[in-house]
Amino acid sequence: MKLCILLIFGTLFVLVNGMPPISRDYNTHCRCLQLESRIIPPDNLRSIKLVPEGTHCPNIEVIAGLANGEKVCLNPRSSWVKKLISFVLEKQLHQQAAALPKNRG
Repeated sequence: MKLCILLIFGTLFVLVNGMPPISRDYNTHCRCLQLESRIIPPDNLRSIKLVPEGTHCPNIEVIAGLANGEKVCLNPRSSWVKKLISFVLEKQLHQQAAALPKNRG
């Protein structure tokens, strides 16, 4: 009886620890296996997602959503992508600054 209970708890422990957390964006590895360095015209870009380096991947990942619905990984070392990243980050800073309440004195 004790062996059966121990076996059940051991199995549950292995199952719980082996299951990934429930999250849409959870990923244990790099998402970008192929990188695109060619310039993509701004009209074709619909979204840019920056995924910082971390335990899941040692690289910064830049994922572009295109007008046709495709998602393409951009090469973060490419000069035009570096400019794009700077533009996106600067735009986010301006939006955050505009959202802050202004002090009236």
